Amino acid sequence: MSDVDPITASVIQHRLVAVAEEMGEAMLRTSYSQIMNSSRDFSTAICGPEGRLVSQAEHIPVHVGALPWAVKAVVEFFGDDVHQGDVFLLNDPYHGGSHLPDLTAFVPVFAGDRLIFWTVNRAHHSDIGGATHGAYNATATEIWQEGLRVPPIRLYEKGEIRADLMQLLTINVRLAKDFQGDLAAQIGSVRLGERRLEALMEEFTPDVVVDAVEVILNSAEQQARGVISSWQDGVYHGVAVLDDDGRGNDDIAIRAKVTIEGSDLEIDLSESDDEVTSFVNSSHANMQSGVAMALAFLFDPETPKNEGSLRPVKVIARQGSLVWANEGAPVTLSTSHSAQEVIEAIVKALAPACPDRAMAGWGRRFRIAIKGEDPRNGKPFIWHMFHARPGAGASSGGDGWHGSGEWHSTGGLKFGSIEIVETRFPLYFRRHEYRANSGGSGRYTGGAGVDLDLEVETATPCKVNAAGDGARHGAAGMLGGEDGAPHRYLLRAPGKRPRVLRTKEEGIEVPVGAVFEIHSAGGGGWGPPGEREQAAKDYDRRNGYTTKSGGKSSKAKA
Repeated sequence: MSDVDPITASVIQHRLVAVAEEMGEAMLRTSYSQIMNSSRDFSTAICGPEGRLVSQAEHIPVHVGALPWAVKAVVEFFGDDVHQGDVFLLNDPYHGGSHLPDLTAFVPVFAGDRLIFWTVNRAHHSDIGGATHGAYNATATEIWQEGLRVPPIRLYEKGEIRADLMQLLTINVRLAKDFQGDLAAQIGSVRLGERRLEALMEEFTPDVVVDAVEVILNSAEQQARGVISSWQDGVYHGVAVLDDDGRGNDDIAIRAKVTIEGSDLEIDLSESDDEVTSFVNSSHANMQSGVAMALAFLFDPETPKNEGSLRPVKVIARQGSLVWANEGAPVTLSTSHSAQEVIEAIVKALAPACPDRAMAGWGRRFRIAIKGEDPRNGKPFIWHMFHARPGAGASSGGDGWHGSGEWHSTGGLKFGSIEIVETRFPLYFRRHEYRANSGGSGRYTGGAGVDLDLEVETATPCKVNAAGDGARHGAAGMLGGEDGAPHRYLLRAPGKRPRVLRTKEEGIEVPVGAVFEIHSAGGGGWGPPGEREQAAKDYDRRNGYTTKSGGKSSKAKA
């Protein structure tokens, strides 16, 4: 083992992060679908040969935290049968995946005959087949109703594409051109990472790079342990509640028991409610990612997000529970819910131990996907709504960010240009502005949600599905702060009474000329509202974040 000085280790660390970031930029610039090149629903990372997370780009946290489990699934299935030029693919939630729309591409990186790294790209495809467009099937009672399930497969073998497998994948999705283009972008992204890592090893030698990785991971562990040891020892409890499962079961709980002992942390989720016959269940990898996300919010921002920073953490969960469903259960919503609730339960539990680090809850995800025909060209389209982002939670550092998204994505999902959306799709944005009185009150207030009026400009009716949570329970206030206002979505059709949309619906008929009236959730407040400075209150009213009457927004009434 060679000696690696701190400067060399630091240079290699930043180069590894830069490679992951460049992989993401390549993906952004070459992908086809709106969900990729506008909303950026993908993530890139580098893992070690056995699956350890080495570096990541700042994309979608819920993706990255699950990637080590995906690499482990590929390694377990293929063993030593891995070669230069291979490309592997999977999406199966029960083999290291999160949910079926998230396809993960892997390229092994060699130095001679020695496997050194895996470059990884996980991307959410606009469709993955199954019973409904866009994969979010609120009626699904089993995973086979949610779309095409891909266990670890070898899509390229020693540089040659398996055309039969590509045909199998393509024929099972609704928008084949977008799928093929996005998948090609993924493969290009991980291939680029391969070339950059080969150049890095040529510059420093493979042994130095490998030894530097150990230094990087050990340093991250030390930083994480330093933070944990500053928290008060004890046993802490936190609970987060989902609105429902869409099957008549309300207030489904995720319970976290967190034990701090010195620099060690044990997170026990085993008392969470049992799995349900609904897509709010979580896969094992997705649950592990939720834990990693929660801790990323609580550690220092400078602490690298890699395998080393998670070494002090032991995770306990019960198979058959909501956070670790048995194989075959539907799970498509889990990257949003229950992942967000896993984060919330852990942060709530640890708030008394580290109050200055405990951020209030972020607004929850409530998405719609529209399927129709564009009258301008006669072509079918699927549009995923990433606009009207909810507000972020407040913290000891200040107010929450307005319209920034959900806890599980932390601003990584972008809603993109309204003008470009209107150009690409038959949609018209009548209004898109911050929602007054939506952020939870506190010493620091939660970020505002968004009011959106969206007109569908098709010549024939559309179909819509809705998937999410947070129409009953708003984002959690923290340490005396109030909860944010929940979502309220309405469908206004010509000549009909407004219809309140539920968070879990399938096959909604959208007549010509209909308008979606959307009022997205605000973030939770932090600290007692009575401690808010008068200057801050005046600023809020002056800028329309609150009104003089106060209270939750009244605009959302039908």
